[in-house]
Amino acid sequence: MQSGVKYITIVLPMLIAFAVSAVSGKFLIPYLRKVKAGQTERSDGPQSHLKKTGTPNMGGIMILLGLAVSSLCMIGHCPEVIPVLILTVGYGIVGFMDDYLKVVKKKSDGLSVKQKMALQIVIALLFALYVTKINAIPLAMKIPFAAGKYLDLGILNVAALLFIAVATVNGTNFTDGVDGLASCVTVAVALFFTIAAAFSGSGAAASGGAMIGALLGFLLYNAHPAQVFMGDTGSLALGGFVTAMAYLLQLPLFIPIVGFIYFIEVVSVILQVGYFKKTHGKRIFRMAPIHHHFELGGWSEVKVVAVFTVTTAVLGALALLGLWA
Repeated sequence: MQSGVKYITIVLPMLIAFAVSAVSGKFLIPYLRKVKAGQTERSDGPQSHLKKTGTPNMGGIMILLGLAVSSLCMIGHCPEVIPVLILTVGYGIVGFMDDYLKVVKKKSDGLSVKQKMALQIVIALLFALYVTKINAIPLAMKIPFAAGKYLDLGILNVAALLFIAVATVNGTNFTDGVDGLASCVTVAVALFFTIAAAFSGSGAAASGGAMIGALLGFLLYNAHPAQVFMGDTGSLALGGFVTAMAYLLQLPLFIPIVGFIYFIEVVSVILQVGYFKKTHGKRIFRMAPIHHHFELGGWSEVKVVAVFTVTTAVLGALALLGLWA
């Protein structure tokens, strides 16, 4: 980054998003308590989590506010923030609808699987249309550690985008199960995409800086012991953000590297459920998703967050090597 303007397009939205997210928590958390939008913990989960029952949920609104306000401030200089907002805020709204039905209206199932899937597909298609037609960015994907080589699936590119979006959203959703875990891991993931965007000259760097700032502001309240949880409002939005940044930079194939924690969280659930059904009650892990496996093995929540975040940071560095190899 040779121009100081590029530093401003990262740092300024980061500071704005941090301020909005941090300040909004002072007002949102008491309101969530007032409307009794509290978390309900699983009785079959780690016993240490039972004391979290009643902790305000839907704190992802803070993240969305921080990202949206700071992005709108940068929209004139960095039009790439628009498609990131489409997918991030769009998925966040789907999560909000689900959270609202579950924690406010006390409808245990929230949105049905079909409803959530249909809404996610529609939003992803709008994103794909905007990126290809307005931003003129192809959906071909750079292959890690293969300089100048891209994977172009032709007419299947849109189907690949839908699959990657849904898979990533599930990953971020499953990762949100320990105080600060999804937030810290995604800060590291966002840092990778911000660096990649900055060095490629993409205005998406502003969105990366904004998300880092929004998450840091949220972590003031979400770090252990958490005063608020992000809920599906936040976790679905994070999945949308990661997918959007990846596609704007043509880096979806880098998600399994830098987003390895998301990947292993999903895989642990799939393996656990499949093995449980096949063996009629036996388990591979003490509990899934895998962060609970480590908790039941004696790890504190703080250690889980630290190890998973450090792992993501190291893999982010590896992904940077794969980007320029």
